[in-house]
Amino acid sequence: MKKVLYIVLLAVLMLILTACGGESNEGSKQSDSAQDSSGNLYDHVMETGVLTVGTEGTYAPFTFHNSQDKLTGYDVEVIREVAERMGFEVEFMETKWDAMFAGLNSERFDVIANQVGINKERKANYDFSIPYTYTSAVVVTPKDNNSVDSFDDIKGKKSAQSLTSNFEKIAEEHGAEIVNVKGLAQSIELIKQGRVDLTVNDRLAVLDYIQKQGGEQIKIAAKQDDATKTAFTFNKGNEKLVNAVNKQLKAMKEDGTLKKIGKEWFGEDVSVK
Repeated sequence: MKKVLYIVLLAVLMLILTACGGESNEGSKQSDSAQDSSGNLYDHVMETGVLTVGTEGTYAPFTFHNSQDKLTGYDVEVIREVAERMGFEVEFMETKWDAMFAGLNSERFDVIANQVGINKERKANYDFSIPYTYTSAVVVTPKDNNSVDSFDDIKGKKSAQSLTSNFEKIAEEHGAEIVNVKGLAQSIELIKQGRVDLTVNDRLAVLDYIQKQGGEQIKIAAKQDDATKTAFTFNKGNEKLVNAVNKQLKAMKEDGTLKKIGKEWFGEDVSVK
């Protein structure tokens, strides 16, 4: 009797272990399936018909709200044209610059369209489209400045910068003392007030500011020789979507659309060096 009871208990135990093993394997397969699904971003965008785009919405003339409160700007219009040619709608997710890459990392949006400069550090962590803008860094100082004629001259001087931006790194590399600000407008305001000595920023953004706000109190004191390439930014592993975007950008260069958009915002083609 004890032998029979032992056999029955052993059989029950084996059934329990088998069931637990089956549940574990199934959970692993479901996890793998979810990972495969989330990794195939191109198919997801194709299925939904929506491309979600991270952008600041406060960085004129690249991404900002006009007088009608419509989100617009050079980067915004370029990605809109790309999406339209691909047959997608665009959903913009306005995000502060300091949280932009965290938003991409967490897959809050599919791509960043916000004048992201290509550098070695970012290339190690993200994939980029082909460049759609070439520009250069400049040093902006008060109009009466006589001490800054080159980037070497900014060492030890106070420079107003948006933290984690490419221009903040340039200023830091040249020995400037960084003062944290939210954007170019605040940087220039601090220069006018005499609270900082300068700012390192994008030449096109500075020229746009001077054109709209006036440049009586400031000037471009120095310009970097090397052109900066800016491109749309994606999480690694989304080559299919990157290639699809690149196809449209190449077509826009060939048919003159990128040149046209550049001239509307800057008076010149900014998609070439």
